[in-house]
Order: sequence, then C-alpha cells, then structure tokens
Amino acid sequence: MTRDGHPETAVIELDRPPAGPRSRPPRRRRWRTAATLAGCLLLGAAAPPRSGPVTGPPLPARVALLSAGGLLLVADPPALTAYGRDGRVRWRGPAPVGAWSAASTADLILVTGRDSARQVTGTWAYAVGTGEVRWYRPDRVRPAGDGAVAVTEVRSVADPGQRIQGTVRGVDLATGVDRWSVPVPSTAVLATTLGRVVVVHDSGLARVHDTRDGAPLGETRLPPAGYAPDNPLVVGAHLVLRHPGPGGAALGGYDLPALTPRWRRLLPAGETTSAGCAAVLCLTGVRDRRALDPATGGQVWRWPGGAAWRAGPDDGDPTRQVLLRTARADGHTLVATVGRDGPRPGPVLPAGTRDCHPVADALACRGPHGRLAVWPSGSAGRT
Repeated sequence: MTRDGHPETAVIELDRPPAGPRSRPPRRRRWRTAATLAGCLLLGAAAPPRSGPVTGPPLPARVALLSAGGLLLVADPPALTAYGRDGRVRWRGPAPVGAWSAASTADLILVTGRDSARQVTGTWAYAVGTGEVRWYRPDRVRPAGDGAVAVTEVRSVADPGQRIQGTVRGVDLATGVDRWSVPVPSTAVLATTLGRVVVVHDSGLARVHDTRDGAPLGETRLPPAGYAPDNPLVVGAHLVLRHPGPGGAALGGYDLPALTPRWRRLLPAGETTSAGCAAVLCLTGVRDRRALDPATGGQVWRWPGGAAWRAGPDDGDPTRQVLLRTARADGHTLVATVGRDGPRPGPVLPAGTRDCHPVADALACRGPHGRLAVWPSGSAGRT
C-alpha cells in the first residue's frame, strides 16, 4: 500500500530462461504483486459475500481433518467420514488408528496412522468412491502416480519420517501385497513421481526405479548434501538438489529418469526451497517468493512480499499450491493459490477460521464457530 492508502502496483516479468535446445520462447505476462494481491483480498473481505460457505456438522477438537482424492476426510473414531466440495457426505467407513496423513492413487485413498510418539501404525487403503477398506499394511505406503511403494521409517521421536531403512517394496494396489523389493543397505531418503521412485542413499548414490516392477531406470552419485524428505525435490520430470558449493549454497537440476545433470546455480543467502509447489520449483526468501523452471533453472516469476504467506496442507494436486495469510487489521485469513503462472487470489475467510484443506477447487476448514465450512474457489463470506 502507498502512504495515502492506495494499493501499490508493480509488475512481475517472466525472466527469459537460458538458451538451449529445448528452450521455448517466453511469454511475458503481468502479475499482481503481494501488495496488490493483499489489497484485492482485503477489499473482498469488506464487500458483501458473493457466495457464502457451505456449512456442515460441528468439528470437535478431537477430530483429525485430512484431504485427498478431492475429498475432506474427518477422522472421529470409530468413524471416518468423507465430504465432497459441496459439504455433503460421500461415504463413511471405519477410522484408522491415529489418522495422520492421506494421499490418493488410482482409485484408492491411502491413510497413514501414527501413534502418540508419531511412529507409523500402518496404512489403510479405502476405495475413493465407497469408503470400503480394500487392504491394510503395517508400514507406510506412499503413492507414485498410479503406483505405490511401501517403506519402513527410521524410528525417531524428534524427527519421525525423515529417513527410511530396510527395504523399498512395490505394492500391488489391488491387494496390498508386495510386487517387488529393493534393499536399502543403510538409510536413505525417498521421493516419488509418476510411475517412478527415487531412492537417495546416505552415501549420495541416487537410483530411480520403475514402480511397476522395480527395474532400475537411472543412477548417479549426487554431491554431498543435507539429504532429507524435502531435499532433493522431484518437480515434474526433474530432480533438484540443494547442496553446498564453492561460493555458498547451490541448486542442481537433473533429468528423470536418467539423472543427467542439466543446470547448477547459486542459491541467494536466506532463500530456501519449498516443497509442494506446482510444476515449478518455489523458493522462499526473507521477503519475496519466486519460482524457477526445473528444466533450466531460469526464473519464471517473482512475488515481492510473498514470503509472508504460509503454505497450507498439500492435497496432491499437481497444478497448484494453497497459501494462507492472516490480515493484521481484522484477523481475516487471506487465501491465494500459486501455480506455474504465479499467485492468484482466492477466498477471504472470516476471523477464527482454521485447519483449512484443499478439496478439489474448494477450501474446507473449521469455521469460526467450530463447524465444517467449505468455500468454493474465489468466494468470500462469513459463517
């Protein structure tokens, strides 16, 4: 905002990616900056609701909210209830023990449970259309497009889920039984993408396997780095690693599945990579948020002030990421979605709204009065 209270306008230009055999002529577009975006959202909060939220039943503090497969899952043992974007019940089934996270693959929703020490209690596979429990496994199952792999996590009270050990197993989604297995000699981190799983061993050896049969598709030795669930990141058909370099922290891009090195560049001080961004590699700095093309490392867009927005839960939608920010003036929650084309304004939520989850193109939350509230994309309103 300017000193006289008017929204400040600025222009975000797409940078031209480095020339190369696959580079495409860039399209120049103008994007709202954080100031303009926040201004639009605040104006939306003051205006009459265009379409208020769809409200549902009370959500006691004990229930866990998860989202996957275009559904909101409400775990309130002994029942797991699935709601659609219209706030209506789709199905009810038995709740898993300690429902913690959910993901979708093929026609299944995979719900992972954890105990009070955040150790995995198993994975339950539900039919996305009916809620029927198809199978259960005592380990963690992670989707990889239309496939899935099962892993055993290294037990850790401080940082559960950071590393895996033992064996990576391909899972038959129809039955939940093993289809293939690959040993992990020590510990490793794992990333999945459509039909592929990337295993990075603590020695730096990285291997890509086909999720159908475990066949090796590529292999390379990565530079020393702080390997973790968010490093390296798989973005589309590329792998990006954050690692120390001669001039400071650096990013390196590799093609998948061959793991051929494609680009490398220094990471500015204070910037970190952000998981869950859509089709681009998102970086968050001290004040700004920007995106790189994972194929070239070239900048796609920059969002001044975007670092003030926090990422919402990831529902696995590869086309966008939901970001939230609380307005200081009245406590309303501003919503934006970020994709390859940059930030776009979403609904403005009343003060007291919390625990929001993307459900298809809507946003399902605990409303100010503790009830389920679902806002369609672009709506604004009060409960």
